[in-house]
Amino acid sequence: MKRLSEIKIGKKVVIDSFENDEIFLKLMEMGCVPGEKVMVEQIAPFKDPISISVAGYRLSLRLDEAEHILVTEL
Repeated sequence: MKRLSEIKIGKKVVIDSFENDEIFLKLMEMGCVPGEKVMVEQIAPFKDPISISVAGYRLSLRLDEAEHILVTEL
């Protein structure tokens, strides 16, 4: 398992779990749930924020939020 913050642009992953309950509730409201496929679309020059494609739309996440999302590469 890796953290979403470690994934390179263009890689597809599946969300496994969240380390932080606060981030879990926030992301769950936006459609990011365990089992959901995600693709890293863009990473800002200083790696914060990152843009991901999830559930048919793009979502920007701060790097500290992405560090709490555990994923598996496809």
